[in-house]
Amino acid sequence: MFRLIMIKHRYTSFASAFASAFALAFFFSLTASAQNGEEWKQKVAPSLLEQTRSGESVAFLILLTNQADVSDAYQLRTKESKGTYVFNALQQTAHQTQRSLKGFLDAQQVTYQSLYVVNAIRAEGTLSLIQSLASRPDVDRLMVESVVTLPTPVEQEATQSNGRSAVEWGIDMINANDVWALGYTGQGTTVGGADTGYEWDHPALKQKYRGYKATLDTFDHNYNWHDAIHVPDTHHIDVGNPCGMDSQEPCDDQGHGTHTMGTMIGSEGDNQIGVAPDAQWCACRNMERGYGTPFTYIECFEWFLAPTDLNNENPDPSKAPHVINNSWGCPPTEGCNPDNFELMNIVVNNLRAAGIVVVVSAGNDGSGCGSVYTPAAIYEGSFSIGATRSNDTIAGFSSRGPVWSDGSNRLKPNVCAPGTGVRSSVPGGGYDYSSGTSMAGPHVAGLVALMISANPALAGQVDLIEDIIESTAVPKTTDEQCGDIPGSQVPNNTYGFGRVDALAAVEAAIALIETSVEDENLASGIKTYPNPVTNQLFVDIHQAAGTRCL
Repeated sequence: MFRLIMIKHRYTSFASAFASAFALAFFFSLTASAQNGEEWKQKVAPSLLEQTRSGESVAFLILLTNQADVSDAYQLRTKESKGTYVFNALQQTAHQTQRSLKGFLDAQQVTYQSLYVVNAIRAEGTLSLIQSLASRPDVDRLMVESVVTLPTPVEQEATQSNGRSAVEWGIDMINANDVWALGYTGQGTTVGGADTGYEWDHPALKQKYRGYKATLDTFDHNYNWHDAIHVPDTHHIDVGNPCGMDSQEPCDDQGHGTHTMGTMIGSEGDNQIGVAPDAQWCACRNMERGYGTPFTYIECFEWFLAPTDLNNENPDPSKAPHVINNSWGCPPTEGCNPDNFELMNIVVNNLRAAGIVVVVSAGNDGSGCGSVYTPAAIYEGSFSIGATRSNDTIAGFSSRGPVWSDGSNRLKPNVCAPGTGVRSSVPGGGYDYSSGTSMAGPHVAGLVALMISANPALAGQVDLIEDIIESTAVPKTTDEQCGDIPGSQVPNNTYGFGRVDALAAVEAAIALIETSVEDENLASGIKTYPNPVTNQLFVDIHQAAGTRCL
């Protein structure tokens, strides 16, 4: 049995949750600037101004004033129609509003790269360029381009055996193997991974790589792999990377990504390390040996929204994955702060509108309250995952809520999953153990694949998928109290709604099939989106026989 699931509309305006925090951060500096006739500084993040003091050229992000409204995508019924609508709306907005700004940058001979998943441009220049840009009405804000890192490493916990297991303990703990017994193994779904890269031909991963054609023993990396690493990261003394730059095939330069992918879909004969062993996968490298920037991070998200060929051309939103795993974080020590939180929040919300579940590791900065404090785990639109031990209690390193870093006091994590002593694939064709919320998140990404394989109508229904996972989780309480929520209450800021239960979630997904058919047949008709019609028109023709989006 499971409680009645109420579909919540989680999508929030990018201007709401962060407006108060950003206003507080800028209040005093803005007042002084206005009095001194330096109104342009009102658009520049203090952290970016600080970086320009050396007088040297710096990298920064330009957030344009006009951002696409994709809220009508929630009225569409299928994942493909949602994704196509969002992709077209975002590209149209970027094309129309970036033209003048790009012309200005070209005239100034500025190096830049543009985005559309958020209407923004990355550029490099000195304070004089920043001042000129801030004076433009089409520019909303200029932000520092900070550095993204893997979650803080955690001490490895002892495991009972170093040998091969038929089914790993985490899979057994969440009852994923019981779901397999029902015939649902992730078939018909695609998971995405944004990480340090992936060893695509690892024995546990190769057969499930979407670019591998088993019958012909050939492969095609177009639309299945993207490398957002174009230059070496300055954090490394040496410039040599085992994968190089702009790799044309999946490659893991650190090992972290290969491990997380194994937990999502990995299998090698009777060696089951993955939650959804028959799901396919596609991937993007967003970190260079553990370090990246917001631009590489967002570049990968943009690719997932509409995967491209290896020339980064011909984007196709129909090839977007159902869920993206993000086992990384961006701490203040690497430059992330309320100045640039908003940028990533827009990206996450646009992906949700496109019908893609965004799973994010909560972080390894526990056990203090408020230790879920970094993007992308802090956002309302992210499905944030804490880590549990093999005895089904919270891991000491697992970050706790509430989210104080953006002033929202938001409850996090959403749920928890196994994250200590997790055995999975590593580069070189082998296997090893690792601990962290990085290992917990992939369990939940795999669970999403299981649910959609059991009920394909759930594809693209992000709110409903997350509601099912939360409502069927095993409730967990604690003596810890973080924020205003007692640890004895569910949800709480230690476990969220509890530890995920794959069998209960899939059974709930299956139970929706009959009721949804009866309810949907009551609402036949034709609808157009948006209303009123602008430059893009969607016609949703719904009949008892099904739905077509034109």
